[in-house]
Amino acid sequence: MVAQRGRDLLVKMDAAANGTFSTVAGLRTKRLAFNSETVDITDADSSGRWRELLAAAGIQRASLSGAGIFKDAASDAAIRSTFFSGAIVRWQLVLPDFGTVEGPFQIAALEYSGAHDGEIAFEIALESAGAIGFASQ
Repeated sequence: MVAQRGRDLLVKMDAAANGTFSTVAGLRTKRLAFNSETVDITDADSSGRWRELLAAAGIQRASLSGAGIFKDAASDAAIRSTFFSGAIVRWQLVLPDFGTVEGPFQIAALEYSGAHDGEIAFEIALESAGAIGFASQ
């Protein structure tokens, strides 16, 4: 992947659960992380006492985080109601010239902040709640 503008990385939410994704608020920073737990199967017979791992046995997860400002009352309401209901909805992360990551996520954290001479900002953290798909562009 060549250098890209950070603003081109889009976070979208299917708030109505109808397959239509809309860009979420005005996220100024965005981050997607993939993690996989390992399953250690090392025993006394392991060659040279080196750790051995069991392939394809650990739990995989994705986490998505962002910070920014709400662009309108509708995006604020959609995110807030999703958080307070504990709903799991489909989200997309579009990485230009790379692909689209899509799957079910639950909002794990929602924080609001503001300075006396600035706008109200928010931070959001999502955790995967099922299989995550990837489609290359």
